[in-house]
Amino acid sequence: MDNIKMKVNGIEVEVPANYTVLQAAEKAGVRIPTLCYLKDVNAIGACRMCVVEVKGARSNPAACIQAVAEGMEVQTNTPKLRESRKMTLELILSNHRMECLGCTRSTNCELQALAQEYGAEPQKFAPKEPMKPDIDDSAIHLIRDNSKCILCRRCIAVCKANQHVAVIGANERGFKTHISSPFDMPLSKTSCVNCGQCIAVCPTGALQERDDTEKVWKALEDPTKHVVVGPAPSVRAQLGECFGMKIGTNVEGKMIAALRRLGFDKVFDVDTAADLTIIEEGTELLERIKNGGKLPMITSCSPGWIKFCELYYPEFIPNLSSCKSPQQMYGAMIKTYYAEKMGIDPKDIVVVSIMPCTAKKFEVKRPEMNAAGVPDVDVSLTTRELASMIKRAGIVFEELPDELCDPAFGVASGAGHIFGATGGVMEAALRTVYEIVTGKTLDKPEFTAVRGVEGIKEAEYDLNGTVVRVAVTSGLENASKLLDMIKRGEKEYHFIEVMACPGGCVNGGGQPIQPGYVRNFTDLRAERAKALYSEDESMVLRKSHENPVIKELYEYLGEAGGEKAHHILHTHYTERSIY
Repeated sequence: MDNIKMKVNGIEVEVPANYTVLQAAEKAGVRIPTLCYLKDVNAIGACRMCVVEVKGARSNPAACIQAVAEGMEVQTNTPKLRESRKMTLELILSNHRMECLGCTRSTNCELQALAQEYGAEPQKFAPKEPMKPDIDDSAIHLIRDNSKCILCRRCIAVCKANQHVAVIGANERGFKTHISSPFDMPLSKTSCVNCGQCIAVCPTGALQERDDTEKVWKALEDPTKHVVVGPAPSVRAQLGECFGMKIGTNVEGKMIAALRRLGFDKVFDVDTAADLTIIEEGTELLERIKNGGKLPMITSCSPGWIKFCELYYPEFIPNLSSCKSPQQMYGAMIKTYYAEKMGIDPKDIVVVSIMPCTAKKFEVKRPEMNAAGVPDVDVSLTTRELASMIKRAGIVFEELPDELCDPAFGVASGAGHIFGATGGVMEAALRTVYEIVTGKTLDKPEFTAVRGVEGIKEAEYDLNGTVVRVAVTSGLENASKLLDMIKRGEKEYHFIEVMACPGGCVNGGGQPIQPGYVRNFTDLRAERAKALYSEDESMVLRKSHENPVIKELYEYLGEAGGEKAHHILHTHYTERSIY
């Protein structure tokens, strides 16, 4: 790609010829405000916040869609532009319910930040009658309040372009335009897969996860309940962002200390269950390959992906691993093995998980997830909800000491830690399957071919003369493309990893929300994943089958894939109707 030279606010910059003015400005160290723009997903120039002045042009174009040209001279900060942006913000605020003090996005709202930056007067064009909430709270994982929506259409774009499902859109026209489902049906009646990607990209408080923290506070205050908690692999690499720490900072020790100070009776690690998942899933894969089982086997750790498969690709349900996700294995083992060991009735145990994922709120409600006759997991909180609890409890997170998880479920391998990044489940499985099949010890356990944020990755590995073909994909649009290729006979694999969210759990719908500018010009997925891979590399224990806790658990479970293990750790899935 050829480069061109241009000027941004008098600063000469050389950029690729396919850049937009917005990208060129960023390279020149100039931030142009945006509200609707979302890199690679939503470039429509609708919000008019990014308009710039181009020398010789008849009108002011939107920087997010304006292509660069040789010799172009752009101004981004003239008095007219500042006044234009201020008025645009005031007009947006005139149709926005401003309850900023009680809004979940207060201090992390892109509209609020820009209004303050440009000195917008919130009441300048305010309607005579105060706006009322316009809420759809039918979904199990989120609440939508259209009175806070600014019609940026980011949610629409990500739901269609990244996640394939396209269950929301702009209904009606003019002042009546609003974001909703077809025919304004409740979101719960659509084929929404609960991934929460729409929440992660919303610039305001129009979309938020359903807050389940009160359920946890209530349990913690009940002396008859034994309340245990376990965070997912990726949470430790993102929680720090909620407290102003650098993206990708690993705060595992402080997170454990905070959970203990919140009052949980035991603080465990879902990473231990991730190791358990690898043993069961690896055993299942080898059994299918050896005995002619349904291939390719597809991972079942991502509940958003599972629901997507049940809705859109039910013919692939037999290909899904019957293994429960690490969250559900963790809960199932707590209410069976741990309950028996501690002499506690499973009904008196409250299992809480901390997840990067809003779809986990749906997963805990699946009726088949009840190894002990009660739900495996009682409450699933997002990373953001945990941060809210820590702040509400007055815990100064940054000053906490580093602490360790409690025994029994407190030891995990590096393989368990990398589950949070796309390709992590695959790599963890390959480490174990390779050594089981070949009988050889891996000098270097890294399988780098399945790493990275590309939409679809492929690799082949020789396991004692058997060539195993694998694929890794994340984002449901990519998953759809991969499955369609398999259906057409264009691709053939033995094992596939699918994560619903682009980049995997590190980019889950329940993770900290970064402002649009950060999201557009930082690869959050890669930066967050670095923390997980770095932790793995620093560990001595890097393979799931070498975890001493896992060996102890199988003294209770019996053989991997056996009758007892299957009852506690496996499940089934069912075709669902799209509408």
